[in-house]
Amino acid sequence: MTASGTARRQARVLIFDADDTLWENNVVFERVIDDFLAWLDHPTLDRAETRAILDDIERANAVAHGYGSKVFLRSLAECLERLRERPVTDAERQEIHRLALALVEHRVELMPGVAEALDELAGRHELLLLTKGDRDEQQRKLDASGLLHHFGAAHIVAEKNVDTYRWLIREHGFAPADAWMIGNSPKSDILPARAAGLNAVFIPNENTWVLENDELDPTDGGVLRLAAFRDLLRHF
Repeated sequence: MTASGTARRQARVLIFDADDTLWENNVVFERVIDDFLAWLDHPTLDRAETRAILDDIERANAVAHGYGSKVFLRSLAECLERLRERPVTDAERQEIHRLALALVEHRVELMPGVAEALDELAGRHELLLLTKGDRDEQQRKLDASGLLHHFGAAHIVAEKNVDTYRWLIREHGFAPADAWMIGNSPKSDILPARAAGLNAVFIPNENTWVLENDELDPTDGGVLRLAAFRDLLRHF
């Protein structure tokens, strides 16, 4: 039987991603990148080529240093250094920080229907939150969201992989087949959760970070695909 056909009857634990599932996140980074590429204005590489270099740098830094705005600023500086083939000046570093002010000042903007849906879901299911990134930065967003009271527990982890989901199962003692991971990232939310035996709900976000994209098996009956967050109420 498919995920959509069994969700209402079997679901007991709903685990939510945060960034780009509960609230907008990557769209702010994308705006900073657009401004950075316009400012950099490389004389021989077009924007797509320059962005590809930045993506490679971000990919390496995510492995070495994790996630969050501090690592992102590091990646921008390294990209500038690589393309200009010299160390970044203090003035350039200050300009990068100016371009990225939105990351510091940005207020949490909830996805449509999130607050209302969580109000209903919390009355019917056990809700958990699982997000990755810089602990202090993620905690600030969680506090600002006004959503924490819906969750029995909120976990901030360095990475969301199969081992993370297996740890979560042990930590809370639920049966994987009766739990659902809900998120927008194939790489972090859907594939490792499925590999750990959980069901999953994929809610695409057009602004999902390129490094979080991956291929999903369209025949996987353990993945429920929804168009919007509020659609969860029709299944759970």
